[in-house]
Amino acid sequence: MRHQKSRHRLTQKPDHARMMERNLLTSVLLYEVVRTTKQRAKVVRPLVDRAIATAKRQEPQRAVRVLNAMVTDRNASRKVMEVFVNRYKNRTSGFTRVTPAGYRSGDGAEMVDIVLIDAEVAAAPGAKTQTEKVIKKEKKAKATKSAKAS
Repeated sequence: MRHQKSRHRLTQKPDHARMMERNLLTSVLLYEVVRTTKQRAKVVRPLVDRAIATAKRQEPQRAVRVLNAMVTDRNASRKVMEVFVNRYKNRTSGFTRVTPAGYRSGDGAEMVDIVLIDAEVAAAPGAKTQTEKVIKKEKKAKATKSAKAS
């Protein structure tokens, strides 16, 4: 029986799907905001969380080796080790947010923006979505919280 064996998969051939996952993971780590389909975001979200958690948990030399096996660009693993480990030192999981971005005009596929939490970057090119609203709302909540504490 396959009880509780949930897994998100892409519908390409296995080698192609694996390479798409690696490329998407690399893009999310490098650019911090990526617009993609909802299904692809579901596939890559646990990979991003696993990559950052691995970098935080393991010793640096071993973590770099593991990350280089996961991504297609060494700059992505360097960014994880130098930027994300420090940014997320107080967060144990949930490093990404997926926000709806409408539908693709060609085939009507549901599009989403996958964003790293606490990212100080603009939304994807040409994007006027809920991502900006959520980031703005978080900043406003932090400001009111600090004002109440003062």
